[in-house]
Amino acid sequence: MSLQAMVFDAYGTLFDVHSVVARCEQFWPGRGAAVSQLWRSKQLEATWLRSLMERYVDFSMVTADALNYATAALDLPCGENERAALLDAYRCLAPFPDARPTLEALSGCKRAILSNGAPEMLQAAVEHAGLAPWLDAVLSVDTLQVYKPHPSVYQLACQRFALPPEQIGFVSANGWDAAGAKAVGFTVFWINRSAAPAEQLGVRPDHVIRDLAELPFLI
Repeated sequence: MSLQAMVFDAYGTLFDVHSVVARCEQFWPGRGAAVSQLWRSKQLEATWLRSLMERYVDFSMVTADALNYATAALDLPCGENERAALLDAYRCLAPFPDARPTLEALSGCKRAILSNGAPEMLQAAVEHAGLAPWLDAVLSVDTLQVYKPHPSVYQLACQRFALPPEQIGFVSANGWDAAGAKAVGFTVFWINRSAAPAEQLGVRPDHVIRDLAELPFLI
């Protein structure tokens, strides 16, 4: 392939959003997974709705609001101490084990993150995971104040690297994100860890893989 840059989604792709389950379990034994699942679901839903409503707030506020919803919906007490601890945990998400080796293996091309995350959230996660040496850029939707999968978000990568879409590879574990990137012309690698069906959005990823470790063999 003639790919000059590889661009990665952050949450769910490089960083395990459900690594907060253990922290949730400390506060609500037996309910940690349920909190994490609903928290993530409402977080994503809010980004889509806020983009449609043109009522942008950054991802840190979206994340806090989604946590409030999740604990209220599950009828779980959540005071300021619990809320602060969990939001801090989101800044220190565990990277998937193959994230760093994969970024290292792709040293022959430019590498970047393109994420819904707020800049300070992304910076904290990258530093915590030790991924900074293997990234040429960390791009946030905050500069546009609209969330993925709006086409303008993916154009940020084209502008950053001065490359046309066909020379950029995009990697995401989120099917809707993979579809958004394919719609603008990127070569898309969908990490389908759960063997989920493809999104029915009129476009398909170029490659479907089970984990990040497969990626270097396709470049």
